Amino acid sequence: MTARIPSTDPAASGADDQDRDRLPPARFAFDPTTWKEIAHLLVNLPVALFGFVYVVTVLTIGTGLTVTVVGFPLLAAGLMGARQLGRLERARARALLGVRIDEPSPLPLGRTKGLFNRLWLALKDPVGWRTALYDFIRLPWGILTFTVTLTSLFVLWPVELESDRGVVVDTAAADLRRIERDLHDGAQARLVNLAMGLGLAKEKLLEDPDSAAVMVAEAHGEVKLALQELRDLARGIHPAVLTDRGLDAALSSVATRCTVPVKVTVDLDARPAEAIEGIAYFTVSELLQNISKHSGARSASVDVWRTDERLLIQVWDDGRGGASLDRGTGMRGLAERLGAVDGLFVVESPEGGPTTITAELPWRDRTGTPGGRGTGTHKG
Repeated sequence: MTARIPSTDPAASGADDQDRDRLPPARFAFDPTTWKEIAHLLVNLPVALFGFVYVVTVLTIGTGLTVTVVGFPLLAAGLMGARQLGRLERARARALLGVRIDEPSPLPLGRTKGLFNRLWLALKDPVGWRTALYDFIRLPWGILTFTVTLTSLFVLWPVELESDRGVVVDTAAADLRRIERDLHDGAQARLVNLAMGLGLAKEKLLEDPDSAAVMVAEAHGEVKLALQELRDLARGIHPAVLTDRGLDAALSSVATRCTVPVKVTVDLDARPAEAIEGIAYFTVSELLQNISKHSGARSASVDVWRTDERLLIQVWDDGRGGASLDRGTGMRGLAERLGAVDGLFVVESPEGGPTTITAELPWRDRTGTPGGRGTGTHKG
């Protein structure tokens, strides 16, 4: 990752302002940021209740006393107090939601001469009136957000966790069925043929040595093919290069089997936990297979890096686009796998391309294992 140095150029400053105004990036479910957002929703009710009572009380009393000498000053003080409530609300949003909210211009009371002029300035303050109206009408919203959030925490969250466990179980069962099918249809069948061929060669060894030699040669070829299938199967379960050398070497190896040139960049100071590393590897592997089969791309890239407590993966290609979670089960299966471990899977693939797929996984440390960085271009 590259740190961005602030610029004094006006155009650059304008770009920085646009960056700050953008929505915050998507984050993992139930990470610290999400808990802050949940806290914001739960606090909505007491804050809304206090604001409603304050506005109703101040405006009612101040309006009712306008026939006396204290009515207008009391109303002006109430509007200035509403301004402070708005200031606290913006501070709460900045602290808990991480959004950028500019403060409105302050009342120029210090530059206004005369008590009556200051009083009139406070009474016609649009910010104070807008804040008072906001506090008056948002009580139903505070009740709704508090109720839905509290219900979701104690009812919907356990249901979501059960669903995630179901995805994990289904994924494990599907992997076991795939391994069993590959063994049965591939290496096992080839070894059975090998045993039969060697049995026939043994019977012909004395009667027809030349035929037996041909059969042994064929059996030798079957042994090579069986070993290759077993190596491919073992690599599909968990490649040795991933265990020994980490994501950089493993993804570079996967890239060599892609039908288009792939630039692989891995920028990690340490290796993540084995489970996270394995999920990252198989995610990239399946995405590169999709590029080979369906994209029609001329080039592709894989970038892996760490930001805070997240492992980020971005796979890009300049193919025809049109990829979607709704088309086929491959993409949807990847999204479900990542979702089961509090990850994210985002597809941006307009018709005509390019396609950018971003995956995020929670970072979990692996103690005692060095990491690595690397950049390479590979062509299958």
